Amino acid sequence: MADRFRIGKADDESRIDWGVIFCVLMLALIGLASIYVAANHDSSATSVTSALVSQLIWYVIGVVAIVIIMQFDSEQLWKVAPIAYWIGIFLLFAVLFLYSRSYAASTGAKSWFALGPLTFQPSEVMKPAFILMLARVTSDHNHTYLQHTTKSDWLLIGKLVMWTLPVAVLLKLQNDFGTMLVFFAIVGGVALISGITWKILVPAAAGIAAVGGAALTLVVTSWGRTILEHIGFQSYQFERVDTWRNPAADTSSNGYQLWQSMKAIGSGGVFGTGFNQSKVYVPVRESDMIFSVIGENFGFIGGLILILLYFLLIYQMIRVTFDTKNVFYAYISTGVIMMVLFHVFENIGMSIGLLPLTGIPLPFVSQGGSALIGNMIGIGMIMSMRYHYKSYMFSRNDDFE
Repeated sequence: MADRFRIGKADDESRIDWGVIFCVLMLALIGLASIYVAANHDSSATSVTSALVSQLIWYVIGVVAIVIIMQFDSEQLWKVAPIAYWIGIFLLFAVLFLYSRSYAASTGAKSWFALGPLTFQPSEVMKPAFILMLARVTSDHNHTYLQHTTKSDWLLIGKLVMWTLPVAVLLKLQNDFGTMLVFFAIVGGVALISGITWKILVPAAAGIAAVGGAALTLVVTSWGRTILEHIGFQSYQFERVDTWRNPAADTSSNGYQLWQSMKAIGSGGVFGTGFNQSKVYVPVRESDMIFSVIGENFGFIGGLILILLYFLLIYQMIRVTFDTKNVFYAYISTGVIMMVLFHVFENIGMSIGLLPLTGIPLPFVSQGGSALIGNMIGIGMIMSMRYHYKSYMFSRNDDFE
C-alpha cells in the first residue's frame, strides 16, 4: 500500500490544529462547569469533587488517546483499521455475556461492562474503529473502480452493508437502538460523499423515508406494537415514544425526565438564571440531559454559543480535510463529523422534546468516560491529518479540490 501514499511537508508550527483544540477545550470547560452545577444540586449524586475529578481523569485519558492516535499517519491508520474493527466486534459480542446486570435493569440495554465502580460501553470505542474501516473499504473500492457505474456503486453499497451488518445485529441484541442510529448516520455520511450516483441515492433516500414512516406507524398503533414486540422491541422503547409525542400526559412517571428538562430549559429564558442557580431538578442531567443545565443556567444565549462551538469544530474538521487533500482522510473526517453531528442533534433534540429520549450523550460535555474516549479518538484521527500531512493518492485524486 505504500505506493498509494504521498508524503508532503508542513511547517512545524502548523502541524498542530489549534482550531480543533480550542473548540474541544471550550466544550470541555462547559462540560466541567455543567457537571459541577448538576452535582452541586443533586443530593443523590456523588460529591462535587468526586464528579469533577472523575471527569478530569477521563479528559486526561482522552488527551493521551489523542496524542497516541496523532502518531499514526494515514498508511498506519489504513493498516490498523481491520484490527480495530474486529477488536470492536469482539467487545460487542463479549458484552452480551458480561454485561452489567444493574445497568441492564435500569436502562434495558445490555451494553455496559462493569468492573466494580468502573463502567465501560464498548460501542463507543467501536464508533471510531467502524469509521476507520468504512473509510478503508470506500477508499479501496474507489481506487479499484476509477469510473463510477451503477454496478460498481451497488457493489460499494453491498460492501458498506456487509461491514455494518455485524455491528447492527450485535447492537440489536444489546437493545441499544439509539447507538445503532449513530452507526447508521456514519454509514449514510460516508455513502453520500463516496461518489455513488444520485440515481441510487435518491431512491434509497425515498426508501429510507418510507421505512421510517412505516416504522412510526407501527410504533404509534396497537397492532403495530404487537408486531414490533414479536421482533424484540421493548416496552420502555414504546414509553419513550409516547413521552415524546405527549410529554405533558404523564409528568410524574415515564414523562418526568423530559418534562423536567423542558421546564429547566424554559426557566432559563434568554440569558439564564445564572451560574449554579438551578432550581428545577432533572434526572441524569449530568450525562444524557446535560443540555438542560446549560439551558437553565445560561439560557438561549448559552445554548446558542454551545451550538456555534460545535459548528466551529465541524468547520475546522472540514477545513483541515481540504487543506491536506487526502481521500482516505476525507472519509475518516466525514465519519467523525457525522458521529459528532448526530450526537449533538439527538441529545439537544431530545432535551427540548423534538426527538424521543435516547441514551445519546452530548460530545465532550456530558459526564462519562466511554463516549468521551470514543470522541477523543475521533479527534485524534482528525489531528493526525495535519500532523502528518499525507495524501492518499488515487488516479482521480485531482478531482478532490
